[in-house]
Amino acid sequence: MTTRDRLLALVVAVVWGLNFPATALALEHFPPFLLAALRFTILAVPTLLFVPRPKIPFGRLLLVGFGLGVLQFSFLYLSMASGMPSGLASLVLQASAPFTVVLAGVFLRERLTGRQVIGVTIAVAALGLIALHRSQTAALLPVVLALCGALGWAIGNVATRRAGAANPLHLTLWWSVVPPIPMAVLSFVVEGPDRIGAALGTAFTAEALPADLGLLYIVLVATLVGYGIWSRLMATYPSSTVAPFSMLVPVVGVLASWAAFGEVPDLVEVLAGTVVVGAVLWSSRPARASRPARASGPSHSSPSGAPVPTPVDGIPVPVLSPGADDAPR
Repeated sequence: MTTRDRLLALVVAVVWGLNFPATALALEHFPPFLLAALRFTILAVPTLLFVPRPKIPFGRLLLVGFGLGVLQFSFLYLSMASGMPSGLASLVLQASAPFTVVLAGVFLRERLTGRQVIGVTIAVAALGLIALHRSQTAALLPVVLALCGALGWAIGNVATRRAGAANPLHLTLWWSVVPPIPMAVLSFVVEGPDRIGAALGTAFTAEALPADLGLLYIVLVATLVGYGIWSRLMATYPSSTVAPFSMLVPVVGVLASWAAFGEVPDLVEVLAGTVVVGAVLWSSRPARASRPARASGPSHSSPSGAPVPTPVDGIPVPVLSPGADDAPR
């Protein structure tokens, strides 16, 4: 990844980390499925009216929206509404990174470099340490629900990579068209019309203002800015390169929840979070350029005369002809 894109990935981590306390505020007024339906309806209406649909198969668009929208947020919001603290939710959801790596390896046949394997392993171990340390603050069911949300995020990540949309922002807006109807149906069936009516009827009162601001942050910043950048990165680089940056989100989430709700992190969490940051940044560093071959040495070339790329961390790099479908974008 270029330095600019690594910085953009860090911006996404900050935006999404702040999204967790914003979500906690919104859930104080709106029930979880209704909140998800409102979030995506606010985006879907102007998208249908003014934004051209990405030129990708409709089935792939549905899969991206189902993973990133329906699965991820139905389970995440239900988890937080069931008692999952916002800081811990930001941590558990980052299981999406190893889920993404595994799914990308199975369905996209992406190969990991040795650096990525080590970096992701260290980051996952550090996240596991934080989860073990904080496991006493949440019951088992909210944790399982958050893990299901992480799997939905991973499915959406791989589907985004597979879709290969030319305009990532348009893809972000159009996959937001998928969740409103399923979420509205779930809200009506599970939460009921009385609860929905009470939440909507008092949405513009002074008591609901923090929840309204949280919802606006979720829609305008976390979705438009965060997913707009994330979709571009996922469409440009292998999933295994981009996904580990999501493990920086809980570092921001824990700190933001500390500031907003007094969820004070312990020293163990601070140290483990530092390890997560270091491991992700180290694993995303570009490999060193190989040294030029000596003139007297054997020639390393393909049958066409083009140089054969030097293996990176022991993994051969395939030779791709210009314009090939698998060429890096």
